[in-house]
Amino acid sequence: MSELPNSLEDAIAQSRVAVQTALADGCTRLQVEFLFPELKYMPVAEQFLPVFTDYDSRLKIFFADAGAAALARRDWADAPFQILDIGTGRAASLQTKIQPEDEIFLFIAPTAVEVPQLEKLCEVIGDRPLVLLNPRLEDSGVVGIGYAARKTRERFTNTIEPCYYLRPIDDQSALYRCYPGQWEVWLETGGEYQRIAELPTKPSGDDLDLILLKGQPQTITDATPTTIKPSVFKSLQRFLKALSS
Repeated sequence: MSELPNSLEDAIAQSRVAVQTALADGCTRLQVEFLFPELKYMPVAEQFLPVFTDYDSRLKIFFADAGAAALARRDWADAPFQILDIGTGRAASLQTKIQPEDEIFLFIAPTAVEVPQLEKLCEVIGDRPLVLLNPRLEDSGVVGIGYAARKTRERFTNTIEPCYYLRPIDDQSALYRCYPGQWEVWLETGGEYQRIAELPTKPSGDDLDLILLKGQPQTITDATPTTIKPSVFKSLQRFLKALSS
């Protein structure tokens, strides 16, 4: 059972282990999310990349647009893997982006707009593993996301295993999942952070509200509530600021 990380580096290290474990278990569509305001995805991606070291040139990385891909190629000029953008969605274009020798794929910060292209790319990828790093597929502010687009997004996201998830709810609580563990709600009570609930699936907003409203250690499963000392995780607010800087 994993503990809440006390730094961004710890969180990324946990996520790498979670991905490796999920891949070893045969999972092929994985998602890693660090949901913090103003978090820059490139430094996170750089620290996350060691999970793919053994793949070398058999890794292929996709960014949402050509501009981001070009910047990554500049910053990672000596990298052995190929860096592409998701593209416009033309079938012929998408087919050429995926080659038989490609073994694993990393999509960095794709948005809801790219979901149709993502689906088409995944069809070509087939059973080969892929990882979505900090996707923004549920961005309600994206223009032009109507009912049909939302259904497409839901259909796609339902095929993805949320391998690692860390989101502060407020200054005193957080929602957390580290594969193969369950979804956990953590809350500061009496100067200590406690795991107050475990759930087999991601809780809805209403479920979270109810759990936090009770504010007492409880579990949906048979697990025992776990506490960590303030010296280990002194302040969620401080943690937030560190991750957002």
